[in-house]
This record gives sequence, structure tokens and C-alpha cells, in this order.
Amino acid sequence: MAAPEINPIVIKKGELTTLVPNMENYPEGILIPFDKPLEWTSADVVRKLKFKFQYFFKNKKLKVGHAGTLDPLATGMLIISLGKATKISEQLQAEKKEYIADVTFGATTPSYDLEKEIDATYPYEHITTEKIEETLKGFIGTQEQVPPIFSAKYVDGVRAYEMAREGVEVELKSATITIYNIELLEYNAPTAKIRIECSKGTYIRSLARDLGLALESGAHLTALRRTKSGTFSVEEAITMDEFVAFYTENKF
Repeated sequence: MAAPEINPIVIKKGELTTLVPNMENYPEGILIPFDKPLEWTSADVVRKLKFKFQYFFKNKKLKVGHAGTLDPLATGMLIISLGKATKISEQLQAEKKEYIADVTFGATTPSYDLEKEIDATYPYEHITTEKIEETLKGFIGTQEQVPPIFSAKYVDGVRAYEMAREGVEVELKSATITIYNIELLEYNAPTAKIRIECSKGTYIRSLARDLGLALESGAHLTALRRTKSGTFSVEEAITMDEFVAFYTENKF
């Protein structure tokens, strides 16, 4: 089935004050590029904005959603949809993404990031800028990637992370993903800062793990920021501080 032809209004950084408190003015809905704060889940952001926007628009049935989950320990671009715009969420999720990631060599964790404690250490002194740059070239292209067991993937109707936290052995199927571009921005041992352009469904945590293995070490993700989602850039995203200031000023 073809995606619905919907052209929502886009409200970017500095434009919240242009909103009129009547959704009839936005028959195609609204899209808001939002900068998700650290330690907030994507669902947390949606709940916060839904509660406030339903009050602002005086519409308790107003639908609010997002296009592409970010882990709690990640920050950055989260596209928020209001009203009819929620119907194109899947279309928006399918767009190319860009991330800036900090990958730290010499240690691994069960979650491939900072959610869990380090479970093993490895030598990393042999890793150089040149070796990282050369190794990253091998990650470009379409490939199979195994998601982390601490992920929101479903296994027999249960979230994988729920099973993993209970100590249940989880085996996840690989998924086809594409890395369009990947480059090393800087390397201050043992941490590399990397920019990645990738397809929907790519787990940067898994990429960090695989990079560590490829460099004959171990690695885990220590910071992640989504900088682009489709045509939206985090530079134009509304922050939580801006949103709080908006509803505080308007007393809702």
C-alpha cells in the first residue's frame, strides 16, 4: 500500500510561538524535529509533549507519536508527529539516519553500551588512527547485523531486553542494514569519535561491538547522538528547555 499523501506543517527551533491553539489550522498535522535529552526514553518525550499539546490545542484525542526510537542513553533527532502527521510515521522512520558515536576500545559490556557494567577487558594499545580508518572502510555497504540482546526486538512476543534482564538466553536473528558512509572524526585513545550514515534498523551499539572485534580488541558505545533523520537536522530541532519555556510562558 502506498504511503498517504500528507504534507504536515513543520515547526522548527524558534517557531513554537507561531502555533495557533486550534488543530483545525493544521489539517495535515504537524511535524516537530525534537532534540531528545539524555536518559529520556522516546516514549517519555511523547508522553510529555502529548499531555501539553492536548491541553494547548484543547483536544484530549489529539494523536502524538514519533518516527524512530532512540535509546535512553542517546540524544538528538527525534521527529515528533501531531494529528494527521502520525499517519506517515513509518515513512519517516524509513529515511536515512546520521549519528555521531563515541566508541571506546579495550572493554565490552553485555548491552554494548553504558547500560551495563564492563564484563571483559582487552588490549587496545595496538589500535591506531590509521588502523581504525582502514577498518571502517570494510563496514560500508549492505550487510547482516545482529542486534544487541538488550534491545527492543521481540522474541516470541516478549522484548529481548526483558528476557536478557531476567537471565534468559536470547538468540536474535540478523537483520539487513546498510552503512552508506562511515568516517573517523578523531581518536583519543581509547575512544574514537565516528560519524555514521546508515539505514533504518541499524544498531550503532552492534557496530561498536563489531568494530572492536575487527580491530582484535573489544569495544562498547559510550556516547551517541542522532544528528540527522531524513531531511531533518538536529541543528533545527526544538530542545526540551525551549518547549518548557513555551508552555510556561503560555501557562498550560
